[in-house]
Amino acid sequence: MAADAIVNAANNSLLGGAGVDGAIHKAAGPKLLEECMTLNGCKTGHAKITKGYNLPAKHVIHTVGPIYSGTDLDKQLLAMCYENSLNVAKENNLHSIVFPAISTGVYGYPAQEASEIAFSTVKKWLKKHPDYDMEVTMCAFDQGMYDLYRKLNA
Repeated sequence: MAADAIVNAANNSLLGGAGVDGAIHKAAGPKLLEECMTLNGCKTGHAKITKGYNLPAKHVIHTVGPIYSGTDLDKQLLAMCYENSLNVAKENNLHSIVFPAISTGVYGYPAQEASEIAFSTVKKWLKKHPDYDMEVTMCAFDQGMYDLYRKLNA
């Protein structure tokens, strides 16, 4: 999607993987991997930025979601992914960002709970930064996630 930044639901190495991560690396081209190799990975809940290379987005913000275990720490780390990605976007003077459903694929986070955390965290961030113009898009990977997002955004 065309935006100042898309968010990559990455793994800790930032060197590509399955799902959204693999698709972004493939579409961006080999220079994305080259830049990611210089970042020394990323801790769960944190975020790092690269150029977008061959993507329609100018930048990729890589964040590492938690592998679901059902603990309160999972909730905190997932919220941190959204908050830290938005903070990185703001620090880099970016004004549009596209999020995937972080941790809901191979990391096993239940879609309903993950979506509620995502929407709540983004709304809190926007409320905390009322003078910063930020357009946030939630990107659904299938009809079920799309329907869930529509319901939560109603």
